[in-house]
Amino acid sequence: MLPVSPMPGPHPEGEDRPRAAAGWWRKSGRLLGQAPILVGFLALVVALSFLSPYFLTVSNWLQLIMQTSMMALVAMGETVVILTGGIDLSSGPTVGLAGMIGAGLLLRAHTGAPVALVASLAVGLLMGLVNGLSVTRLKMAPFIVTLATGSMASGLTLAYSRGNTLAPVLGPYAYLGGGTLAGIPVPVLLTLAVFAGLGWVLARTVWGRQVYAVGGNRTAAYLAGIDVQRTELSVYVLAGLLYAVAGIVETGMLGAATASAGQNLVLTPIAAVVIGGVSLFGGLGSLWGTFLGAITLGVLTNGLDLLNVSPFYAQVVYGLVVFLAVLMDVTNRKRQL
Repeated sequence: MLPVSPMPGPHPEGEDRPRAAAGWWRKSGRLLGQAPILVGFLALVVALSFLSPYFLTVSNWLQLIMQTSMMALVAMGETVVILTGGIDLSSGPTVGLAGMIGAGLLLRAHTGAPVALVASLAVGLLMGLVNGLSVTRLKMAPFIVTLATGSMASGLTLAYSRGNTLAPVLGPYAYLGGGTLAGIPVPVLLTLAVFAGLGWVLARTVWGRQVYAVGGNRTAAYLAGIDVQRTELSVYVLAGLLYAVAGIVETGMLGAATASAGQNLVLTPIAAVVIGGVSLFGGLGSLWGTFLGAITLGVLTNGLDLLNVSPFYAQVVYGLVVFLAVLMDVTNRKRQL
């Protein structure tokens, strides 16, 4: 008689414990990885609350959150690019061009808000496609490509506007940039929605895992069957769309499209990403870290303004913060090698 194999049954409780413990440790590691950012943020809030009597006022925090939400949108777009090991220096110019094209169609061509909004998004999509195709198909360095396309976008913004401000921009733009829903500013709700949606996609979908894989090791990702070029192209396109959304929000927030719009949204979002613990080498980091980094940078900027710190010295502070964040990133990478 042939031996009868036992029927497969549920795993003994003890066998599941190592898996559960491993999962718990992974989650704990992610939380602990954000601890320095969170501690720095809380320390900054406590210090500024003592240094300025206006810091903890409701009006100041509403302004802070509104300004940070726009920068956070750009930083989230920058995050997906950096996670693949790339960089995008066309973020600010794309914000400005998207807002200017939409405002021009609205005020000069009288196309109506829907067409203007779609055109603004199309600008971001086109910029992302140009950047992505240049990096993936033409094998150009992301730093040089995005610097060049950003310069072209800035030039197009100046040429289209002739250096003038287009105003007033009302209707849906004003609502998206300054309206409220259930008492909460629409830009804040929009930023939170993007944060929740993109965070879930990065953490729970195949595409999200591919983004991390490409940034972690391109060769290994290719050998595993991942379409590296398509993944890289997709992050630049997504980033361009988020820059365009930020351009729409900024235009609505200001009630106008200016030729200088987006100028402060090139290095600042990258700083937020780096402060948030996303590695400039790719493959490591989270959207939650970027979100914390953006809020921390927003609080720092707001605090320096309240303390009447000269913009020249403020730039020194920003540079020092980014330098220290990059130094920590490089140090951590050396330890892992």
